[in-house]
Amino acid sequence: MAGQPSVLLIEDDREIQSTIRTVLESAGYQVTVAPNGQEGKRLIEGNTPHLVITDMMMPRMGGFPVLEFLQTLDEPPKVIMITANEGGRHKAYAEMLGVHDYLRKPFAMDVLLDTVESAIGPGKEETDNPIARKKSTGQDKSASSDE
Repeated sequence: MAGQPSVLLIEDDREIQSTIRTVLESAGYQVTVAPNGQEGKRLIEGNTPHLVITDMMMPRMGGFPVLEFLQTLDEPPKVIMITANEGGRHKAYAEMLGVHDYLRKPFAMDVLLDTVESAIGPGKEETDNPIARKKSTGQDKSASSDE
């Protein structure tokens, strides 16, 4: 693979930010983090990532203004919006603004990885990725673990 797919994670909660970053980097993605939409927008302007994962509600600038900004780009990256918000109108608006997917917190990390892979592809070869290897061989369904 020529290079790792780049992901910009815009999330203000440090625990969620750290968990998602660790999971994505372990799966072979290059991850940059922004604590709010303003910083995320600045990072996008500097170097457009393959994928943006943005929280909806954040201080200084939330996810919707980020989505609106991305609409102005000639070649916007794919976007996954993550939120604890249950509102159907928010999801509809996010979809209208072109999100690839909309995940409600809490979500399982394997669901996030599947969503990221469907948006931009795997972070590295499946043979190098134990999670992908287990899925491709079906081992994850039969193995019992205390995760």
